[in-house]
Amino acid sequence: MGYASILLDPTLRRVILATAIGLMLLEYGIGRLAHRETHDWRETVASFGVALGQNLLRAVEAGILAVPFAFLYEHRLFDFAQTSPLALAGLFLGSEFLYYWQHRASHRIRWMWATHAVHHSTTRLNLTAAIRLGWTGNISGNFLFFLPLALIGFHPLAIVAMLGINLSYQFFIHSGLAPRLGPLEWVLNTPSHHRVHHACNAPCLDKNYGGILIVFDRLFGTFAEQPANQPLRFGLVGGTPSFNPIRIALGEWIAMLGDAWKARGAGAKLRALFGPPGD
Repeated sequence: MGYASILLDPTLRRVILATAIGLMLLEYGIGRLAHRETHDWRETVASFGVALGQNLLRAVEAGILAVPFAFLYEHRLFDFAQTSPLALAGLFLGSEFLYYWQHRASHRIRWMWATHAVHHSTTRLNLTAAIRLGWTGNISGNFLFFLPLALIGFHPLAIVAMLGINLSYQFFIHSGLAPRLGPLEWVLNTPSHHRVHHACNAPCLDKNYGGILIVFDRLFGTFAEQPANQPLRFGLVGGTPSFNPIRIALGEWIAMLGDAWKARGAGAKLRALFGPPGD
């Protein structure tokens, strides 16, 4: 089965959707049995609303986004067997490396944070938080980070498939109920590492950016364990939780553009748009 068949197969997509919803319900049930406040039903409904909007926009944008990837692949630097073990390993490591820097930039450049803040706006970390993704990722320029893979010679559909695997893996690490995974904690981005990433405690901010792997965080100094004797808190620093999907998706854009409009001078306006969030 080719990459296109895998990505477009409607039966597979329905199975994935049913599995995801089933796991969300299972997590909710386990939380209830354990008497843990894992969910806020208003946040959960809002997350589904955000996810619906994001999927509709992604379908509309798919054709536009394919153009730069197809152009660079047409002018690729190398030709190689796409399904060879070495090529697949290279694509996996390359996409993980570029995802790390794209994710890190999304926390440090406000223009990109305006999209990514949507994902961090939940005050409860559970599997429904995994589907709360921003609507404006392409406006923020997220796709630009992965264009080098097409220029190297990886087929655009292979790139999309690998990023889909990355995103699918990350669905599971949003559970607040999963235990630590022993020696795998050294290599993989696990639920315990991702809880730290989502936490708004000061020692946790801008940490653990990895997708499937945590090794690049360890290499580049952005890894953090959960602070000792400090319960994790979730949500946006200084933010007010909202249950309106449109406000969730666009609130940071409105705030950012408002700050840029009020800023005096070109330098101040550029800092409001492209400086670190919170500065």
